[in-house]
Amino acid sequence: MSFINIGFGNIINTDKIVTMITSDSAPAKRIVAQAKENSTIVDATQGRRTRCVIICDNKVVLSALMPDTIASRISDIQ
Repeated sequence: MSFINIGFGNIINTDKIVTMITSDSAPAKRIVAQAKENSTIVDATQGRRTRCVIICDNKVVLSALMPDTIASRISDIQ
């Protein structure tokens, strides 16, 4: 089990990550809207602009960091 910082001191378990996508696309916006309806969303942006939607096993996590930044952090620990 390993953890990664997704911005502003928020940490996520890398074993639970299914995919990371940018928040600009229409499908990403639909995923976020559905997660808000189902109360399965975790907002880790600290009030900043959402740049990455991290889809986990049973939650959707919003991050203010770019997916490339998070991916490089994950590859650094492996």
